[in-house]
Amino acid sequence: QVQLVESGGGLVQAGDSLRLSCAASGRNARVWTMGWFRQAPGKERKFVARIYRISGGTSYADSVKGRFTISRDNAKNTVYLQMNNLKPEDTAVYYCAATANIQNMEVIANVDYWGQGTQVTVSS
Repeated sequence: QVQLVESGGGLVQAGDSLRLSCAASGRNARVWTMGWFRQAPGKERKFVARIYRISGGTSYADSVKGRFTISRDNAKNTVYLQMNNLKPEDTAVYYCAATANIQNMEVIANVDYWGQGTQVTVSS
């Protein structure tokens, strides 16, 4: 089983930056893909970004392209989400996610593991 633990959320103003971290641990804590989803109040959980553990290939939701950057440190089994130029519409609970194999993480049904979530609030 794999455990994902997020950190780095908080309350910021529009235009500020935050960096989220997600550490994977547990027996056989090797995952194929790691990434992030977010869920705003009253809305469904949506894909934000993902990175392949081996190749480092990335993908982003259109709403965050050019502002968010996902990266990984395989030695630490950790993935990061650097969020710049934050907007009020970025306010949500951010969930770390991982897949055990090559499924497309952008499809929420393919996610095998979830973190507990971390709140990001952006004030205008």
